[in-house]
Amino acid sequence: MSRRFLILLVIAMLLLSACSTISSWDKEEETFVSDRIMADNVHAEWTLAQDAAAGHHKTSIRLAIKKTDGTPIVNFDQTHEKLLHLIVVSKDLSYFNHIHPELKGNGVFEIANDFPAGGEYRVIADFKPTDGDAMSKMEWVRVDGAPAAPVPLVPDTSLEKTIDGNQVTLQSSAWEAQKEVTLTFSFQDEKTKKPIADLEPYLGAIGHVVILSEDGQNYVHAHAEEDQGSGPKARFEAEFPKKGIYKIWGQFQRNHHVFTTSYVVNVQ
Repeated sequence: MSRRFLILLVIAMLLLSACSTISSWDKEEETFVSDRIMADNVHAEWTLAQDAAAGHHKTSIRLAIKKTDGTPIVNFDQTHEKLLHLIVVSKDLSYFNHIHPELKGNGVFEIANDFPAGGEYRVIADFKPTDGDAMSKMEWVRVDGAPAAPVPLVPDTSLEKTIDGNQVTLQSSAWEAQKEVTLTFSFQDEKTKKPIADLEPYLGAIGHVVILSEDGQNYVHAHAEEDQGSGPKARFEAEFPKKGIYKIWGQFQRNHHVFTTSYVVNVQ
């Protein structure tokens, strides 16, 4: 066997070995991705059942979370101290509720909600399957009964609101779409006008902020910056998906009481 032939044989074997290594890595990557539960592979089924005996608009909300092939997702990780956060908002955005359904098993969550009137509501579930991505699932649902007269959604002329003796002012680094912005809430006592520095952690953070567009299609759960203490300011990172009118709800806790403040803004 000639020396030239031996050299070519060694080179060929090295090339085959390299190709085999790349192929094996690709398969490992594909296996890792396919095993992870991603939002596109998750489906949420909503069922509402009203209990006339318990109250005219007392309604049980049932949420079944499954993979797109119908297999129930049974294991979930806690996010902000809960397995699932459910946001309920009326179509005109005048009603807001943030509640936490109980996991009944086999991927089913249930909770009762006392709706203020009949009509359409936006329901939004935030959760994270174990070995999956954090995700949100939204749906329009209808509650039986006469709807309330719609409340016009008009941008606020002042972003200073007083709730339960707490004066809360909202500022943003910019009211612009498709740009990372910082939302800053400043707190002072309504009577003394002194800064409030005794906010308590609410669901593992200084507070929680939910943002919804006027048409209910664009939802943002803003994230609180870490290590903020207890006031008198609370900062959140957010991004408005597109221009338009949005409603912002901020939830905070003081003296073991959760209070909610809201603002309507026009994003350019």
